[in-house]
Amino acid sequence: MTTYDKITQNVVESITDAEIRTLAESPLDKRAYVGFEPSGVLHLGHMLTANKLIDLQEVGMKIVVLLADLHAYLNGKGSLEEIQHTAEIMQKQFIAYGLDEGQTEFVHGSDFQLEKEYILDLHKLGTLVTLNRANRAMAEIQSGDVPKVSQAVYPIMQTLDMHYLDLDLAVGGTDQRKVHVLARELLPELGYSPCPMIHTPILSNLTTGIGKMSSSVGTTISMEDSPESIHKKINKAFCPPTATPPEDQDGNNPENPVLQIFQFHIFPRFEQITVERNDKHGGTITYNSYTDLEHDIESGNLHPQDAKKTLAHYLDNLIHSGRERLTDQS
Repeated sequence: MTTYDKITQNVVESITDAEIRTLAESPLDKRAYVGFEPSGVLHLGHMLTANKLIDLQEVGMKIVVLLADLHAYLNGKGSLEEIQHTAEIMQKQFIAYGLDEGQTEFVHGSDFQLEKEYILDLHKLGTLVTLNRANRAMAEIQSGDVPKVSQAVYPIMQTLDMHYLDLDLAVGGTDQRKVHVLARELLPELGYSPCPMIHTPILSNLTTGIGKMSSSVGTTISMEDSPESIHKKINKAFCPPTATPPEDQDGNNPENPVLQIFQFHIFPRFEQITVERNDKHGGTITYNSYTDLEHDIESGNLHPQDAKKTLAHYLDNLIHSGRERLTDQS
C-alpha cells in the first residue's frame, strides 16, 4: 500500500485530492488534527476516527487531538470544570486504544482560544459570516433543536483552530464537512492558508441502519462495554444479507451497520478475519479483505448471524486492551 493509499484508506472525501497527493510525498512529521468535544467514553464513532489517526501515524505524521473544552461549553455540554475533567479521561482512552503517545499531542481549546490575537481574529471573522451561513455549518453537530448564538460562534472558532494549531491536515467525519469548507473559504480572508482535509464516514444506527450511530440516540458500543455487552448489542444489530438494503416502507434508505463496522473498524486493524463455523454450516473460513466477506454475505455463503458472532469477537479483541488499561488506571 502506498503512502497516499494509506492516508486515504476508508476516506470518503479529500479536499483536495491534489493537496493530499502532495502531502503523501513527504508526510514525515507533518501535523494532522482532529477535534472532539470531550464526552468521556470512546465509542465506535471516535474509534473510527482513531483508526484513521493510527494510519497517519504509521506513515510518519504527528497527531494533534483537540479536546475542545470551550466548544463543548458553547454547545451546552456542562460547566468548563466538568468538561475539562472529562477531557482528561478521554485522553487516557485514546492512548489506551492505540494512539502512539509519543507522536500524539493533546491540546485543550482553552489553552489558546482565550488569547488576545485569537479573540481579535474571531471578531474579524464574525464580521464576514452571516448567521445563516454559520448555522448551516453547525447544523449537523449542534446540541438541541434551537440554535443559540454560542453555536453560531462555534464554526468560526473551528476555522481559526486550523490556523492556530499550525496544521498540515484536518481530519473529521462527514458531519464536519460544512465547517471545513467554511474554513477553506474564510482563512484566506485573514491572510492565512487553509490545510487539506479528509473526511471519514459516519456509521449508521446499530439497531435500524437508519440515521447515524450515536451515544445519545439508539445503541452504540464504547470502550467501557464488557464482552457480554458487546455480544448482546451486536446480536441485536440490523444485518440483512446485503450491503445495500432496500428502501423501507417509510422511504428511508438503511445501511448495514454490521458490514460497516467490519469495513471501517475490523479490517483496518486485523490482517485476517476468521469465521468459526462447524462443518454442518460450511466450516471455518478466513477472509483477507472486506470485499470477500461482503461478497459471501451477498451470495449467502456467510450467514448474518455468523457474521455478527465474528464481529462481536473481533470488536472485543479491539477494545480489550484499552478496557484493561483503563481498569488498571482507575
